[in-house]
Formats: sequence, C-alpha cells, structure tokens
Amino acid sequence: MSAAGAGRASKGEGMDSTPEFSVVVPVRNEEENILSLVAEIRAALDGTNYEIVYVDDGSSDATPQKLAEAAQNCGRLRVFRHSEGCGQSAAIRTGVECARGPWIITLDGDGQNDPADIPALLAVLHDPARPPRLELICGHREKRRDSWIKRASSRIANVARRGALKDGTPDTGCGLKVFSRQSFLALPHFDHMHRFLPALFQSAGATVISVRVNHRPRTKGRTHYGIHNRLWGGIVDVLGVMWLRRRTKRPAVVEIMLPGVSPRTAGDAPIREHAHVPR
Repeated sequence: MSAAGAGRASKGEGMDSTPEFSVVVPVRNEEENILSLVAEIRAALDGTNYEIVYVDDGSSDATPQKLAEAAQNCGRLRVFRHSEGCGQSAAIRTGVECARGPWIITLDGDGQNDPADIPALLAVLHDPARPPRLELICGHREKRRDSWIKRASSRIANVARRGALKDGTPDTGCGLKVFSRQSFLALPHFDHMHRFLPALFQSAGATVISVRVNHRPRTKGRTHYGIHNRLWGGIVDVLGVMWLRRRTKRPAVVEIMLPGVSPRTAGDAPIREHAHVPR
C-alpha cells in the first residue's frame, strides 16, 4: 500500500485535535462521485470534530486526481491508495487502521448511501439510554434503489445469512455503519468480512443496533457487483463465518486479588470479557 498525503487545509478546517469520528470511504473507479460525496459528508457533519479518510483501492480511472482536487479544498480529507485492487474489505481495513478517531463511520463511495443519515446513527450512539456495549450501529435500507437482479441476489443472500448466523440484522450489506475502531481491529480479518460485521461483533460480545436509512439510486459510474460476487460468493462466505463463530470462545476474565496488592495497580483499564478467535 502506498499513501498519498492529506490535502492542504482550507480556512477553519485544520485538524489540530484528535477527531471524534473518522469517516472511512473505500472507492474503486468512482471518479464521478468523489467531489459531490465529499461535499455531502462535510455538510452532514458540520459542527462536529471529524476527519474523512478515503482509500482508493487501485483505481484505473481519474479517481486519484479527483481525490487530490477534493483534498485541496478540504483540510479534513486524508487519502490513501492501494497499489492494486484488494477488495472492499481490505480498503475498509486500511482506512480504519489509518483513521485517528475512536469511532468509525463507513459509507460506500458510489453515492447511494445518504450522508444526511449519519446524524441519526450518531444520535443512537450518544443516547444515554443506549444498551451496554453498543459497538456497532448498522444502516437498514428498507427501500432499495437498485436493479431487480441486484435486489434479488441480495435478498437471497440475506435470507441465507440470517438463517445460518441468526445475527438479527435485516441489512448487513448497507455500507453506512458506525462502529468502535478498537473493537473492529480486534476482529478476525478476511476478504468480504464487511458483509458479516454484525455476526462478528456479536461473537465478541458487542451489542448491534439497526437504524432505518435512505437509499439512493446510482446516478454516476458503474456498479462493481453482480450475481456472482453478491449471491454465490455471499453464500460461500456464510459457511466460513459459521465455522469461525463455532471456533470463537468468549470467557469472562476476572482479576485475581493478591495479598498486599491493590486492584488494578498495573493500569486503570476496566475488566471486560475477551473473545478468543482462531488465527
């Protein structure tokens, strides 16, 4: 992976402090959607402390040039690039690793996720009555604006996933999500893992919530998914995640009180349950 530096800050947009949120956007050959989507993200998060992290997954069009142009006008934008296409999950992983915020917001780079929905997901995160260990908030696209074959293949794959994994999440394929950076990086990493984040987070003991969001038709560029990688690939992946969940153990860890030693003298980190996964 090679990294392109962040753009020069525009007035009032320097990043002097650690951001509260990092918006991670994986893209491949999305030259027509870069500038408009960056503008929408900025409008949706105006008044908050955030950064935008784009990961170009080996684009062969003018995506790098458009990202450079966007960075000239947005000091919150940081750009990284894979030297070759490695897939959406790898691009998300790169973005999360490079992000500085403790909470990650992801959305697809094709413009179909609406950045105006981000505040609704953050409202759940900031709710004092939120359930314990809420570490993943998923967008739920009730009204899909895709072609019939894309909707049909996703519906079949979702039915198979929900039946096998019982993750209680109606729409794991929505790119709009909010999650803990630390918890994400502790998960096992594999190709297509972004489609199974609810099951993976739940296996680690986290709470997952879904929020209804808008979904827009693609108006620019060309989709990178078809029936082969969305349906058949998804069903094969379900079997792998089923195996992974069966191999995951989550013991409760209790600190042992030793004579003459006060508890937590080695640090102030709270005791929590740890998930042990196969490597």
